[in-house]
Amino acid sequence: MNNLLYTVAVILIIGWLIGVFAYHAGGLIHFLLVIAIVAVILRIIKG
Repeated sequence: MNNLLYTVAVILIIGWLIGVFAYHAGGLIHFLLVIAIVAVILRIIKG
């Protein structure tokens, strides 16, 4: 489960970077970034 959470976080961060530089999708991109950061923080806290 931890590896899955980390993988999803990385995918969301990559998607955010692509979106920011390529598509300028507005609020959706920032929402994806927040989800990715929360996932990474949860992974760090849980060990």
